[in-house]
Amino acid sequence: MLRTLDIVLIIIMTAAATVTYTIKHKAENKLEEVRRLDAAIKLEEDTIDLLKADWALLTQPNRLERLVTVFAADLQLAPTPSTQLARPEELPMLRADLPPSEEDKKAKDKAADNIAAVIEADNIATGSVAR
Repeated sequence: MLRTLDIVLIIIMTAAATVTYTIKHKAENKLEEVRRLDAAIKLEEDTIDLLKADWALLTQPNRLERLVTVFAADLQLAPTPSTQLARPEELPMLRADLPPSEEDKKAKDKAADNIAAVIEADNIATGSVAR
């Protein structure tokens, strides 16, 4: 009896150790994945910062003014007159905000008539199906 109990306990202990090792291994793999993702995020943040700095350098007014003077003959640039600037309220309405036109109303009425005709045709008693 003692030998059987010892064998069962050894098997249980081995199974518990295996499960513990498996859980530990999975946790280490997840930790490594988190570290890889943190490194990728850090790289992306550094890239974004570098691109912002590059953009700030490229859009400096002094640099743009020098480029305009150098390429003025090729580009034929001219200052924008203040009359060409528009405020948002001066822009035309969105198509969704426009009132429906007469053609749209006629099309809706025609579609409603077609639906009504289909419904009437569906109410025909043929005698083959009990309603």
